[in-house]
Amino acid sequence: MVRSRRRRRKAAGKPLVLGVSGLVAVGAAAYGLFAVSTPPVVRVSAPVPVVASPSPSPVSAVEALPSKHTDRRAADYFKKRWSDKAATRLKDIRTVGGYLRIYTDLPESANNSKEALTLCERGLEYLREAGVAEPVVFVQAEFGENGNPVLANVLGASDTDCRVTHPDLD
Repeated sequence: MVRSRRRRRKAAGKPLVLGVSGLVAVGAAAYGLFAVSTPPVVRVSAPVPVVASPSPSPVSAVEALPSKHTDRRAADYFKKRWSDKAATRLKDIRTVGGYLRIYTDLPESANNSKEALTLCERGLEYLREAGVAEPVVFVQAEFGENGNPVLANVLGASDTDCRVTHPDLD
């Protein structure tokens, strides 16, 4: 058997070198152990007194119409004349393409409801006083899956009431 004449070197005496990632890992582990062993701090403060604020009175939405497309004349007309339950359902009034559109917070299921019909009749009155020969009014539900569905309407001078009708599908 032949022996190598080379001597093996011992690793003793070499400094331990850690890279930046090694230091970060050691620090994170040490912090994790420290954070787990530290009990949580609970702070107790005096209760804050609750002051009752006056409940807001029901205000017609016409007073704070949100749209830059709002027909201000129509809004003023509605605001000055009515402040009942139907008026509180009003969210916006617009004149689009010659048609008066009355946007409400009524649900899609409120077809021909009392509030929708009342708002439609008021829109018709507004257009007649403005001298419109062929008045067209749409009262529309709140925005939903189907956009703003029509709840009540008048489709011109020959339309006698605000009720929405549906064609017979035979």
